[in-house]
Amino acid sequence: MSRDAPFDEIMMHLHAKWVHLAHSFIVYARCGLYNKGFSNFVTTQFIIISSTFDMREGKVAVITGTNSNLGINIAYRLLDEIDADTNLTIVVTSRTLPRVKDVINDIKKHAREKLPHRTGFLEFDYLLVDFTNMVSILGAYYDLQKKFAHIDYIFVNAAQGCYSGIDWLAACKCIASNLLDAVTFPTYKIQRVGVKSDDGMGLIFQGNAFGPYYFMHRIRPLLAGGGRIVWISSVMSGAKYLSFNDLQLLRSHEPYEGSKRLVDLIHTGTHAALKKNHDIRSYVVHPGIFTSFSFFQYLNFVTYYGMMFLFYIARFLGSTIHNILGYTAANAPVCVALQDRRQEMKLASSCDRWGREFIDTLEIDPTGAEDVVAYMDKLVAEWDEKLKDQITPTRVP
Repeated sequence: MSRDAPFDEIMMHLHAKWVHLAHSFIVYARCGLYNKGFSNFVTTQFIIISSTFDMREGKVAVITGTNSNLGINIAYRLLDEIDADTNLTIVVTSRTLPRVKDVINDIKKHAREKLPHRTGFLEFDYLLVDFTNMVSILGAYYDLQKKFAHIDYIFVNAAQGCYSGIDWLAACKCIASNLLDAVTFPTYKIQRVGVKSDDGMGLIFQGNAFGPYYFMHRIRPLLAGGGRIVWISSVMSGAKYLSFNDLQLLRSHEPYEGSKRLVDLIHTGTHAALKKNHDIRSYVVHPGIFTSFSFFQYLNFVTYYGMMFLFYIARFLGSTIHNILGYTAANAPVCVALQDRRQEMKLASSCDRWGREFIDTLEIDPTGAEDVVAYMDKLVAEWDEKLKDQITPTRVP
């Protein structure tokens, strides 16, 4: 082909070569003629293909915070429970590219080891997105809408924290007075107060509530016609954690818990309209209590295993939300992605004292849902105006 050929002609030529490679792989795979080296080579090429061309029909799942313990186990569990012949693209999100590569390698390893007879294609794509940065959110939206015509599942696994340590004296007092409460509602975690993002909003408010809400607003056309939103809430998301005089959580001493109350109210105030007007099903779940990578920095060897021991004690004493394992915690999120459940309820990942899983159903206090959604929509309109000239087309027809 001439070096002076038009760009579109060159891209069509390259596309044809990729399709030929994919077809060759299918033939070899079905005949059982490819070896491990060839399989690894083609898998690498397929990751590249999925970031440029949408070659086959299938399901697309976006998992925010995929590099967290819950996020990666949502990916594992979705792979395990979706029909084995379903072509699936998992869109991994993170703030940094090295974490993306690690997560994709881990998911590929899980698929090879646990699902050797899976017949559907597994592809990967990625988004680099920071929900505490509105320009980053807008860029992630543009990336998605360029690559995909439809998104089937989005797991809103936002877990922005602003911790500064543990009040060990308070922790010991809590454990001594009421063990179950101490390991279920850890009020002795110290959180910073009044932290703002570079966009001027409450950091935790933006990272866990408004940032994802704005992202949903932008990608709603991609979800329309059968897509599902799965909001990840928390055990600690009660009404007491949120003041309507401080919706951005700038004065709160428990901003993380307040942000999860906002998540409950966002879902409660939007799910009916999303279903009626856009055929989008929205759910809110909580994963129970499990080991989280985000708090490891405040624990040493002794305190980490001490925490794990207390978790098992709590479960033995009758707690059904001490799931401990990230895979068990991912049960409710994947359940509502693949099954129809009551949208007005919160579903909880649960297990008995022996670790046998089940789904619990919880009521949500809807007080203030309309006010929260109205406030969020007001901010959406403001940021639509601020960002309208942020990203513009540069290619001349």
